[in-house]
Amino acid sequence: MTMNTRPRVALFVTCLVDLHRPSVGFAAIKLLEDAGCDVEVPRAQTCCGQPAYNSGDRATTASLARDFIDAFAGYDYVVVPSGSCGGMLRTHMPHLFDDDPNTRACAEVLAGKTYELVSFLTDICGITEVAASMTGRATYHDSCAGLRELGVKAQPRTLLASVTGLSMVEMKEPEICCGFGGTFCVKYPEISTRMVSDKTADIVATGADTLLAGDMGCLLNMAGRLSREGSSIKVRHVAEVLANMTGSVPAIGESRS
Repeated sequence: MTMNTRPRVALFVTCLVDLHRPSVGFAAIKLLEDAGCDVEVPRAQTCCGQPAYNSGDRATTASLARDFIDAFAGYDYVVVPSGSCGGMLRTHMPHLFDDDPNTRACAEVLAGKTYELVSFLTDICGITEVAASMTGRATYHDSCAGLRELGVKAQPRTLLASVTGLSMVEMKEPEICCGFGGTFCVKYPEISTRMVSDKTADIVATGADTLLAGDMGCLLNMAGRLSREGSSIKVRHVAEVLANMTGSVPAIGESRS
């Protein structure tokens, strides 16, 4: 990190991490602190508004956005372990206030200091390796928002290459959507099921024993399909691997017993 003082970083946990996978939040805190950041988790944080935004409910989205902007004001950076939520904050939130210049300016400030977790570690903190180990063969799924809205592609692969004992293998089409798409999978279940089935076939074909990604929505969707197909492939958020938590935290969908 090029700054002389430790940056004050606010972690946006996200709804899915909070409700389904708190270990991702703890992994993110560990990684950020190891990178030299002072990390806080604002207690007033709420949903970023993405589900309402995707459903066309701009009024609810704007209300949530105003609360969000207030909760995360004053920090040097806002870091989120999710490409889709990060994309909402950086790309879409400012446009909610095109008719409100003052609030739009605040939203643009927030957008400019918001980063997806692994992108922040590599692009801002200058981290190129981690002190982690994991024996096995893994493949990485590029989430749509993280890839196309935030440019997250090489960053996770750079850090994963430093994990002792881990061999990475690419899918034939790692950038193809898994079919989750937030409310898309609810509105178009047949199309979504076909898409995730194509995705799991690509995953299985790699011969990997672990699937990694940076978005909980994608991970839950693919883990559910792999489980229904009887696959033994383990599914994890990339932060858990980079934070060396695979020995203490079960894979997504696994029993905690």
